[in-house]
Formats: sequence, C-alpha cells, structure tokens
Amino acid sequence: MKLRVDLLPHGNYPDVVLVVDALRATTTAVAYLERGAQALLLTSTPEVALALREQDRTLLLAGERGGLPIPGFDFGNSPAEAGTQNFAGRTVVMNTSNGTGAAHIAAQSGRHVLLAALTNAHAAARRAHALASEGVSIVCAGTDGRVGLEDVYTAGVLAEYLLAMGEFTLDDGARIALTVRRGGGDPVQALAGSDHGVHLAALGVADDVRLAAGLSTSTVVPTLERGEGEPQGALRFVAG
Repeated sequence: MKLRVDLLPHGNYPDVVLVVDALRATTTAVAYLERGAQALLLTSTPEVALALREQDRTLLLAGERGGLPIPGFDFGNSPAEAGTQNFAGRTVVMNTSNGTGAAHIAAQSGRHVLLAALTNAHAAARRAHALASEGVSIVCAGTDGRVGLEDVYTAGVLAEYLLAMGEFTLDDGARIALTVRRGGGDPVQALAGSDHGVHLAALGVADDVRLAAGLSTSTVVPTLERGEGEPQGALRFVAG
C-alpha cells in the first residue's frame, strides 16, 4: 500500500484520508466527542454555521479566526475548554481557520475521511490501516496556507504507527514527516516550539498546546458519515 503525506491540503485522495490540524481543530474535535457530543458538523464557512443554528437552536457553535473565538459562537476552538463541558447528546457545529477547510478538501474525493491528532494518533492510525485497500493519505492543514511544524510532526507520528502495522511505499511527504518526527524532540517541544504554538501561547491558551501534545490519550476517531439529507456546506463526523 501507499503512504502519502501532503504538507498542505491539495489533490485527490482515493482511499483513506487522515486530516491533521493538531493546533487545534482535530484535537478539539476529538475532545468534543469524548465529552459526549453525538456528532460534529464541520462547515465550509462561519456563515453556514450561523445559518444552521437559525434553523435549529439546539446546535452549539464552536470555532475561531486567528486563534480567537468567532463572535456569536458558543465556544472557541479549545480542547481545554471542551474538556470542562458536557456535550452529551448535542451536535457541535465547527468552523476554524484551517482544519475544517482541510476536511472539506479531503472529503471531495476520499473514500474514508478521519480526523487525527497526537491525542488519538494510535487509534486513528489503527483505524486507517483497517479501512485502507489502496493506501493512506495524511493531510496537514497548515496555518493560513503555510506549512505548520506541529502538523508535519503529527503526520510523522501517524506514519510511524502505520509502518509498525504493515508495509507501505512512502512518498517524499511521508519521508519528510518521518524526518521531522525523528528530529523534532518530544511532542511538547515540537508543538510549543512551532510558530502556531508560540502564537497560541501569546494569546494565553498555552494549556491547549500542552493538551494537544498528549500522545495517544484518546481512542476516539472522528469519522466522516456520509448520507442523504446532510446540510449543504457541512460534513458530519461521528465517533469511530
């Protein structure tokens, strides 16, 4: 099988796709489902999220721009914040600067789309390996169109787990991610030392960075659920 890592989202993904936005969308998505959310709706824009809430007032909105909560939303994009809440039976609508957009790109062609972070890395890799028939693509969300160290490092961790489960042919992106992982120190160093990690610390949310660096602390894998009747401009993820 093939193992591909895209340092930024692009292209077609024929089989299994792991979408990574370690700081913080995919980490926060895992936290919402861990705290009981029945589903996540990842929207293409904040306006789609707000329109969905106009139709259903029980929906909770979560997201950010530039690391800060979006006005009119209930929550930001914070795993620390999510971990203090009870979302049992609720649907959370998410829109973020980078991660939700990467998920939409992956969903255009991917047969199976999963959200991966350091926190669920082993579970996500195991599920991807079980689902794959042709190969696994790991898609790094990046930050505002630029490659993010935290995502490439996380992709390297996922690649290590996958290689331990079976034989893969690696593309250059996968080799780069593995090199970054092996030379990047421990997860806390890699995430906190990234440009986006420094930015988040300056915003006063260093706890999010610390939580996002927790390696395989969760077995929850947000999984795209396709079906008729889904809202236009939204992707539905459930715990897999």
